[in-house]
This record gives sequence, C-alpha cells and structure tokens, in this order.
Amino acid sequence: MADLKHDRDFDPQHGAAVRISDAVRRVTARNASPFTWHGTNSYLIGRDAVAVLDPGPLDEAHVDLLLAEAGSAPVTAILISHTHKDHSPGARLLKERTGAPIIGCGPHRAARPLGEGEINPLDASSDEDYDPDQVLEDAEAIEVDGLRLTAVTTPGHTANHLCFALDYDDTLFSADHVMAWSTTIVAPPDGSMSAYMASLNKLQARSDRCYLPGHGGPVRDPATYLAGLKAHRQTRERAILTELSDGPQTVTDLVARIYRGLDPRLRPAAALSVLAQLEFLIDQHQVSGDGPLAPSTRYRRR
Repeated sequence: MADLKHDRDFDPQHGAAVRISDAVRRVTARNASPFTWHGTNSYLIGRDAVAVLDPGPLDEAHVDLLLAEAGSAPVTAILISHTHKDHSPGARLLKERTGAPIIGCGPHRAARPLGEGEINPLDASSDEDYDPDQVLEDAEAIEVDGLRLTAVTTPGHTANHLCFALDYDDTLFSADHVMAWSTTIVAPPDGSMSAYMASLNKLQARSDRCYLPGHGGPVRDPATYLAGLKAHRQTRERAILTELSDGPQTVTDLVARIYRGLDPRLRPAAALSVLAQLEFLIDQHQVSGDGPLAPSTRYRRR
C-alpha cells in the first residue's frame, strides 16, 4: 500500500510574488489559519497579459499586491476554482479594478439536498455572493496570453470544484482537491467523499507533471501522492469499521479513538472528515445510523 508523505517545506514569502516558471507566479494571501495553513495561494498566469487564479479572500491589500505584481501586464481573466471564502471573494474586488471577467466554477451549491433539520457546517465559509461571467464545463478551455488553460471538474471538497490544466508544461492547478501539506477537508453536505474519491481516480488517469495547489507548495510527484491519498482514505474507512465492530458510536467517539493526539484545533475538521466517511460507508451499505447523518447520531456496522 502506498504511504502518504506530506511536504511542508514551504515559504509563503508574503508580500511578494514567487516565480514558479516563466509563465506562472504565486502570491500567498495573509490569511493563515489551521485550515488555510500559511494562506491562500493566488496565481498570476501569463507574461504580457495575465489571468489571476483564485484572488483569495475579500482583502483590498491582497488585490493591491496582485495588481502590483502584474505590473504593466493587463489582467484579462479572473479564474475561480471553487467558492469558499478564502478563494473567491477577491474576484469581485479584482473585477471592479480591472473589468476582467470572472470565469470558472459555477455558483456555490451543496453536494446533495439537505435532510430535514440538517445544516451545512461550512455555510459560513461559502461565498454565496459569487457571480461568474462564464462557467466552465469539464474539458472546456480558455486562452490567456497564448496559454491554454483547461477546466478539469473535480467535485468532492465542494460540489463545484475545478482544477485547471496548463497545457504547455503539464502543470495542474489543483486548488484544494490535492495539496502537498495536508489532506483535503471533505464535509457533507457541502462536499462528498464519493465524489472526492471519483475525482482522485480521474486525476490518476491524467499525466500531469506537477500540481500547484491552493495552499502550500507544489506536489512534485502526483502519481505517487495520489496513490497515497487514496490509501489514506481507505485506511480511515477500515479504522471506522474496526471501531464500529465494538458497538454503536457517535462521530465524537470515533474522532477520539481514531485521531489520538490530534491538535485540538483540528478536531472539528477531523469530525467533518469522519462524517464524510460515514456517509460514504452508508452509501456502500456497510454502515447504518439510528438517525439522520449528524455528529450526534449513533452509527453501527451493518
């Protein structure tokens, strides 16, 4: 089984653009947190004209920096991977300043209809004001400064998540679907573990040389890393099933038993991941609950 090895060797170099290649620069926003790590990565793509991918949170200073780093190159497109507030709200500010169209994922939506009384735990993180000028479908492409960027639909982290393939050098902007520093939060009903795993399979069928994610540094060996991510999720599935063999348990019970020693600040994220795994296992007819999908429900093996 493939081991999952994260790479946390990353210097965000806040306040400046970091050159990744002759056509790509990274600018990391100052919105560090346990969930964003050092902050959200925005990318300037192009030379004589640029697209800005994921202009980040609603932060005038970050947009000012993006425009300063673009310099004399006009911003001709604003690309959005998904509608969490650390990635997309800056698009409105950038459009006001440049007139560039907002292109990419569709409006925010849940991965499935909410059950009776169910709430979306990531509602506060969702950019409900996002209003794209153009929604890209899978394999649809745009050109910026002679560079072709192709949309790759990768639902899972969110229902509307997109990656962008930069065709000329086999680079994939993987946003929050695949990150070198950490696994991805998948939280129903905002996200779906079934969709996430299917999207991992989709990326495994590609031959991208390098991933540039929404947080942290590059994924330099995508094939090995994807195998590790899949194995990690499958290990979590087995751990949940093993713990449920001892009898019915809640999400809180499972987090305490499976994530021993976890930073307390990350327990809410772990609980969301366990809930996503339980939803997946319920869909696979391996687990049932005594109520709706919720942290307080008691779950058991079927």
